[in-house]
Amino acid sequence: MKLGVFDSGIGGKAVAESLQKEFPEAEVLYVHDREHVPYGSREETEIISLTDAAIQPLLKEKCDAIVIACNTATAAAIEVLRARYPGVPFIGLEPMVKPAAALTESGVIAICATPYTLSSARYQSLKNRFAQGVKIVEPDCSNWASLIEGNALSEQQIEATVDAVCGAGADVIVLACTHYHWIKEDIIQFANGRATVIDPSEAIARRVRDLVY
Repeated sequence: MKLGVFDSGIGGKAVAESLQKEFPEAEVLYVHDREHVPYGSREETEIISLTDAAIQPLLKEKCDAIVIACNTATAAAIEVLRARYPGVPFIGLEPMVKPAAALTESGVIAICATPYTLSSARYQSLKNRFAQGVKIVEPDCSNWASLIEGNALSEQQIEATVDAVCGAGADVIVLACTHYHWIKEDIIQFANGRATVIDPSEAIARRVRDLVY
C-alpha cells in the first residue's frame, strides 16, 4: 500500500509519521510546499493552484490514497481535486467541531485555525450543523503557521492564547491546522487540565483504513 500526504509545510510531517506508525507495512510519501507557506492568508484560487501543483508527485506515484493534511487546502481545494482526479481517494482535514461540541461540558469550545479556514464555507457549515447552542471562541492564530515553520513561536504567545480561551470558558481546544500539532504538548501543558486538546490524527487513520482496506 502506498499513502501520500501533502501539507503546505512541516505540519504534514507529523501526520505522515503518525500514519507510518499506524500502517507500518505501507509506503508513506510526504510532500510539502514550504516555498509558499502559509496558505491560510492566501486567496482561494491561489490555494487551489498551489495544492494541485504540489500533489503532482503523489499522483505520479499512484498512491492508494492521498491525505490533504492541511485544513486550509482541504477547505479550498479538495472538492476541485476530487473532480479533477476522480479515480484518486482524497482524505481531507476539517476542524473537529462535531467531536468538540459533543465533548464540551461548559458549552464553550475553542477552534485554533488559519484565517482562511475560519472564513470558509466548509467551516461555517460545520458550525451550523454541529455547534448549535455551543459558544465557539476563535483566537487569533493568524501568524502561528509561519512562526512554527520558522521555529519562532514563543511559549509566551502560546500560553497567552491558551489562558485567553480557557478564561473565556472553553474546555475543549481544537487544533485545526496541522502545524499546531508540533506545539500540542505545550498547549496541553498550559491548559493545565482546564481544557481537553484534540487533533484529527486518529480520525485520519480511521478514514484511511475505511478507504484502503
